[in-house]
Amino acid sequence: MRLLSSVAAVAALALTTPAFAAGQTPAPEAAPAPAAAPAPAEDADSPEAAAFEAKGEAFGEKMETMSNEMQAAAAQPDKAKAKTDLDALQARYQPEVDAFAAELQAFATGQGAPADQMAIAATQIKSIPAMVRTKVEEAAAAPAAAAPAQPQ
Repeated sequence: MRLLSSVAAVAALALTTPAFAAGQTPAPEAAPAPAAAPAPAEDADSPEAAAFEAKGEAFGEKMETMSNEMQAAAAQPDKAKAKTDLDALQARYQPEVDAFAAELQAFATGQGAPADQMAIAATQIKSIPAMVRTKVEEAAAAPAAAAPAQPQ
């Protein structure tokens, strides 16, 4: 099932966000994917699978948008505003992420995927906003930490 590999690519994107420091969004295919749950035994051409594949692709695009928005928020010179904006972005995207994770888990287990592995995958997906936030905050702080001290 291509959907699980798409979801793994989205999770990998979240785990490889340090490329933000260079101002680039990493390509999901270039990132090492976390262990994916085995594909359910189903016809990949079924209408249900195709519909869920489209949901997975839309979810991936949404996560890229979230990553870009978080990167911009973290790069602000006003760190208090950056934190407030990151809080708002994480709060805005988390319900969508949670809903997608639950839908994926229900769909995949309904198609025969092992419930325990899908529960792990759902937990990983739900953690994407927090992981992306952590990575963009680290990337935003890295240039400041690496900059030489200014003489006074």
